[in-house]
Amino acid sequence: QGQLVESGGGLVQAGGSLRLTCAASGLDISDNAMAWFRQVPGKEREFVAAISWSGGITDVYYSGFTVSRDNAKNTVYLQINSLKPEDTATYYCARRPAVIPSRRADLYDVWGQGTQVTVSP
Repeated sequence: QGQLVESGGGLVQAGGSLRLTCAASGLDISDNAMAWFRQVPGKEREFVAAISWSGGITDVYYSGFTVSRDNAKNTVYLQINSLKPEDTATYYCARRPAVIPSRRADLYDVWGQGTQVTVSP
């Protein structure tokens, strides 16, 4: 069964950077829009960034965030610069069964298990 696996999270000081990776296994995502969401305990999952199947369309909600993909590697990335403590959350990647991205979480059908990002002051 196909799955998405996030990695690259960790503990970082404010102002630092991280690159999160979402690797698809047993699942070809080259024809799918992909997105990143994040969630803090007790709060709703919120949209972070998304990218179309080809990478030609990107939608990024927060400044300092960049989404990209490498279809040859079946992988999507989220580069986060100038991290702030309020960026602390579990970050999830998700696949949409369509080529165009959306900010709606309910339009994504496959989710990874998440990777924790913690930003210290």
